[in-house]
Parts: sequence; C-alpha cells; structure tokens
Amino acid sequence: MRVASSQYQSLINISLQQNQERINYLTQQMASGLRIQLPSDDPIGNVRISRLTREQAMVTQYQDNIATVKVRLLKNENYLSSMVTDMGQARDLLVWAADGGNAPDDLNAMTQSLTAMRDSVLYTANLKDQEGRYMFSGTATDQPAIKYDPAAASGSRYTYIGNTDTQTVVVGNGVTQAANVDVKNLEVWLNKIDQAITTLSVPGVSPNDPAVRTVVGDALDGTDDGMDLLSGKIAIFGGAQNILSTLSGNLANVSLSNDSALLDLKKTDMGAAAIELTGYQTALQATYKAYAKVGTISLFDLL
Repeated sequence: MRVASSQYQSLINISLQQNQERINYLTQQMASGLRIQLPSDDPIGNVRISRLTREQAMVTQYQDNIATVKVRLLKNENYLSSMVTDMGQARDLLVWAADGGNAPDDLNAMTQSLTAMRDSVLYTANLKDQEGRYMFSGTATDQPAIKYDPAAASGSRYTYIGNTDTQTVVVGNGVTQAANVDVKNLEVWLNKIDQAITTLSVPGVSPNDPAVRTVVGDALDGTDDGMDLLSGKIAIFGGAQNILSTLSGNLANVSLSNDSALLDLKKTDMGAAAIELTGYQTALQATYKAYAKVGTISLFDLL
C-alpha cells in the first residue's frame, strides 16, 4: 500500500510551477535583454521609462525641426546673397553712368547689363522651394513675392504682393524660430533701377542732363538701401544659425542622457540573471527528485 499525501504533492506541484515560471521569465529576460517584460514587473520603473520615451520622442522631433530650419535658412541666405551680388554689380554700372564723361552710346549699352541684373533679382525674389511654395512672400506662399505689370509706367511696374508674416517652427520646449523671410521693399529698388534703364536707353541721352543725373542718383540711393535691406536679413540668418547650432548641441546632450537612463532602466543585469537562473534550475531539479521520491514511498518504507 502506498502512502501519498495529496497536500504534500500539491505543495510540490506549486513549487514546480513557480520554479518553471521563474526560469521562463529569466530566460526571456536574458534573450531580450529587457529587464521589464510586463508593466507589473516594475510599475515605478515602467512609468519612468514611459516618461523618458515621450521626452526622447520630443527631443528627436525638435532635432528634426532644427535640421529642417537650418537648411531653409541656409538656402534663403544663399539666395539673398545672390541678389546682393547682382545689386552690387548694378551699383558699379550706376556709378559709371554718373560719370559726366560718358557718351550717349555708352549709357545706352550699359542698360543691357542693368536689365540683366534687374531681371535676375526679380527671378530670385520669386523663387519656389521643392514643394512649389514661393520662398520670399512671407506666409503667402501661394503667390509670388513681387508682381510685374508691363502695362504700368516705368518706375511703378513692380509691386510686392506677399505679406510680412512669419512662419515659425518649434525647435525646443517653448522655443520657436522663424523659418521664412520676406523681401518687402525690394520692389522699391526694382522700380528705381527700371526707371534708370528707361532713362539711359533714350537715344542721345546726356549724363550731364540734370533729369538724368537725378534718376541715376535715385537709383544709386535705392541700390544702397536695397543692399542694406537684404544684408540685414542675411545677418539675422547668421545669428539664427548660431543659436540653432547651440540648441542642437544641448538637445544632443539631453538625448544622450535620456538614452543612458533608458538603458539603465531597461537592460537586464546578465550576471545577476544568470546566477538567479542557475539557482532556480537547481531548485527545479531538486523538486523533481523530491516529487519522484514521494511517489514511490509505501507503508512498508515507514515501518
């Protein structure tokens, strides 16, 4: 007759189940490298991981925004610099035109170059980006910055039809950066240079004619004002680039810190897990042996 304690066997079964569950858990931990398999494993740690993960996602978005804005600002700066270069070349021609020793044919000839500079600046001012949006119209990106009306009188053919509103991008917690620029008042230069072209293209024009000198002088003043206008915007871009670079570096440090904290919270201590796994495996084997021995005990073994 065998003696089998149902209570004793039940306890052994529970021990077997618990040991096996713990072995499976430790094996999964070591295989995945993740300390927390379920939120209930470490509720406080899981909350910290969730918070850090959200913060890291925001930091990543800020960094992406900064990279996008820096590219846009650099493009804007390059295009504005191109316009300043064209205007500088036009200024050189106007200085030459103001020389009273020029012949009428000389003045007529230089209008071709002045026309090329004028048209180049207009073309650049009305450029579109890769998404088909006008770059220098403020937030009115569906229309060109400057409108040309060939039917209007010389000196009034160019009109700025954009706006001066700012497109802002979030680049940090509570920090925004303007990503666009407008060319309001550039039409003043275009109209003055257009008037100069019309005046200097008249056959027999004299550089000593007071009316001609007035037009050329106005065009020179307008060119200086226009170059100052665009150069000021370029300088702002330079300052913005420096600020964005500093902010990007700070965000990179925050990201590195978050990654380190997340790694510490998530990673499995392989050494400790291996030791614990060995202990449970040993306990499981011992429980199996005890279970087998209990199953063979009879009344005669107790006599």
